Amino acid sequence: MVRKYSFIASNTPDAQAAAQHLAALYGNARHDEADVIVALGGDGFMLQTLHDEMNTGRLVYGMNRGSIGFLMNDYSDVDLSDRIDAAVENIIRPLEMTATDAHGATHSALAINEVSLLRQSYQAAKLRLSIDGQERMEELICDGIMVATPAGSTAYNLSAHGPILPLDAQLLALTPVSPFRPRRWRGALLPNKVTVTMDVLEPEKRPVNAVADHNEVKSVTRVEVAESKELTARILTDSSHSWNDRILAEQFLY
Repeated sequence: MVRKYSFIASNTPDAQAAAQHLAALYGNARHDEADVIVALGGDGFMLQTLHDEMNTGRLVYGMNRGSIGFLMNDYSDVDLSDRIDAAVENIIRPLEMTATDAHGATHSALAINEVSLLRQSYQAAKLRLSIDGQERMEELICDGIMVATPAGSTAYNLSAHGPILPLDAQLLALTPVSPFRPRRWRGALLPNKVTVTMDVLEPEKRPVNAVADHNEVKSVTRVEVAESKELTARILTDSSHSWNDRILAEQFLY
């Protein structure tokens, strides 16, 4: 299969040099004419690339030229066409966040990894949690909470002791950050079809910010999160080290 590649890179010298080198070896198509976007950098750059390529139909193949590379394949300039042809395609559906701020304004953003609510000051956040309109927790006092996708389950979610989810799991992780009350609550696994509503209690005394990947909304009073039914991104992982292999291996690290 003959594919057209477009090489893009983060701003680091290593990534920029790799992009120039690979373009000389394999050609560099115009971005809008490419079949595969080859992203060179770290996980943050891959995350931004997946946002940019949402619903374009273009495949994204990443190679690690950054500090963190869970989303990336190992870098090599050898047999790139064969690697891409043999790669495993993964379909990612982002979360859609709708946040209402203290002034009543509504903000929308997408998240491939997670939507997080985080306390803004020294005061712990006080939240009410509802699933599909039904109240499930009257009051949660914590530093924050997140709704994480399978793709994001090994990121901030894992650092907060949330569960690792296989990429094909039809689940979302609802994970608290430093819960104070109820102290022993460690979160919940939710079907990926639900809508999660998080109301901020005492928002003036206990202000909270909402973050969808890299987009932040300050001083929110309510946040609704649901998996998108229409938007998708397509990411390729090496067949020798597929995303499901990476997820499995991550669960046995100690």
